Amino acid sequence: MEYAGKVLMLVENSLPWDLRVNKESQTLQKSGYKVSVISLKKKGQKAREIINGVTVYRIPPVELFEKKVPENAGIFNRIFAHAIAFVGYFVEYFYFSFMCFLMSFYVLIREGFDVIHAHNPPDTLFFVGAFYKLFGKKFVFDHHDLSPELYLSRFNCKRNFIYKVLEIFEILSIKCSDVTIATNESYKSVEIKRGGIKPENVFIVRNGPDLERVRSVPKDPDLIKMNKSIIAYCGVMGPQDGVDYLLRAIRILAYEIGRTDFFCIIIGRGDAFEDLKKLAEELKIKEFVRFTGYIPDADMYRYLSTADICVDPDPSSPLNDVSTWIKIMEYMALGKPIVTFDLKETRFSARESAIYVEPNNEKEFAKAIVLLMDDPERRKKLGEYGRERVLNELNWNVVGNNLLLAYDHLFHKK
Repeated sequence: MEYAGKVLMLVENSLPWDLRVNKESQTLQKSGYKVSVISLKKKGQKAREIINGVTVYRIPPVELFEKKVPENAGIFNRIFAHAIAFVGYFVEYFYFSFMCFLMSFYVLIREGFDVIHAHNPPDTLFFVGAFYKLFGKKFVFDHHDLSPELYLSRFNCKRNFIYKVLEIFEILSIKCSDVTIATNESYKSVEIKRGGIKPENVFIVRNGPDLERVRSVPKDPDLIKMNKSIIAYCGVMGPQDGVDYLLRAIRILAYEIGRTDFFCIIIGRGDAFEDLKKLAEELKIKEFVRFTGYIPDADMYRYLSTADICVDPDPSSPLNDVSTWIKIMEYMALGKPIVTFDLKETRFSARESAIYVEPNNEKEFAKAIVLLMDDPERRKKLGEYGRERVLNELNWNVVGNNLLLAYDHLFHKK
């Protein structure tokens, strides 16, 4: 069979759970490309599997340490935690990169490929791409996160040696690439200024929702029976994701503003999950909050479809200020009004579907939630605007076309 091209993707995550990589691989496959993916293996997954025509090869994960810095830790504990995290990430990233390098020979023999398409983090995968460029292969760097800024935001620290190392790896990844994929204009600007790549070799592929997956379903009867305003958060729960800001805003809502006619459902999981549950206990808000952890899509969309208000508490940080969040577009796709901190790329995505709050101001966040609780007409107006914006401009069938343009450019097609 003749293909438009053969692509080997590398991602340090699990497929099909990584939604962006899953959408990109499926889009290329449906457009005539032969796509293979090397990813991490979750418990119960096969070492090799074909998903809708995409061949997935899986590598067993390695995790050495828990990589977080305790809040209010002393200077020596912080230094030790940083050192442990650095060693953990260093070993895990280079393990995955090396395993991808070894596995790529097997894929080359079995499937063949013309392109190495690396999704970051880590930014060490350029080693694989650089090797194959010696033999005429192409290299695509898919820039999911600004790793140096992710480090600053996750560990709440200043620029240091680790930051500089991450910046060097990012620059090398960009310079090695024939084409880079950016998630927004801010990332594109970084790639041009920091990485020195030509603007015509950068393509913006936004985090648009797949409307075949993200759609309204009948509401959850148990939540409806509460006869309260339902607030929902759905996303990752790392130290940098701001769910702690949401919990403190909920305490303000209940104990300072005096509203108890609400219930907040928090969907997802992450490194900070257990700490957040403890924080909810310390704040004495357990009666107002439910942590679901990871749940099937059917349950997740039932809860989100029931929500009156959806929230994005990502605080201002070096990473968050310039990043685009898929949860914002999924809220919009479901026609939900949003309360969020006023960050540059968040405002670009949500526009008039959200109430914007001064960054990191928990009291104003709580007040904005009250505004929407008490104004059903405004909730409807914001939700309708968001739904229309996704339908017309931000769903994957629209934004995913830029991925195909990037590959046309890569293969010098008109």
